[in-house]
Amino acid sequence: MKYNFDFKVQYAEVDDTRHLRLYNLEEYLLNVAGQAADMLGFGTFDLLPHNLTWILAHMHIEMQYLPIHGEEIRIETWIAENAHMLSRREFRIYLTKSAHHELGQIGQASSIWALLDITQRTIADAFHLPMFEGTVDGEKIEMERAPRLLPIKEPSGECTHTVCYSDLDYNGHCNSCKYLQNMLNAKRLNLKQMDEGKRMRVDINYQKEAKEGDAMRTLYLETTDSIQYQQVDNEGRTNCSAIVRLI
Repeated sequence: MKYNFDFKVQYAEVDDTRHLRLYNLEEYLLNVAGQAADMLGFGTFDLLPHNLTWILAHMHIEMQYLPIHGEEIRIETWIAENAHMLSRREFRIYLTKSAHHELGQIGQASSIWALLDITQRTIADAFHLPMFEGTVDGEKIEMERAPRLLPIKEPSGECTHTVCYSDLDYNGHCNSCKYLQNMLNAKRLNLKQMDEGKRMRVDINYQKEAKEGDAMRTLYLETTDSIQYQQVDNEGRTNCSAIVRLI
């Protein structure tokens, strides 16, 4: 079962190139995921009576074009699979209104989610619950396998950010999009080559939750066509790792 949601790119969501920021794009995807889950009956408020909540484990995004201020997009989403205690949600992204670019599909994304037992703080095996019956579409997007991200031993640079009020989500943890925002604040990739036909690819692995007051060091490793990131806490444990690259 597929659902479609429309967005108009707002002035506050674009950067100095007038293009949609990557973390705002991820916000769109997460909003779509939440709204579709609500419509299907397994959204946040449906899960709370079962002492459960959603957590995002992986996000993979490919874009041929990043929309600019005032353009309109449509995001299509569906559940591809619920198996092995993980849910795979897919997305297609379409440009529906523009005075500067050809309309049609401009990107796609794939995400992996898990259900967290709020009390035990462990991953729950709950896809047998009646709310999940008949909700899997089955179609899987074909995407290049994400690269394995090894710890960064010799970073090109680093930046430290203390998790604060504006970073928090309703669970009291750092919002998923804020990890990417802090990474891009440390160093961002020049995406001008997308105008020459290259695609932008983002792969994010969420590994350990960060809470208010936690100091996260963002290490980054820069190459010509990519920037790899690793966010670590004061004890050197990885909170999140990611790579933004041109392919």
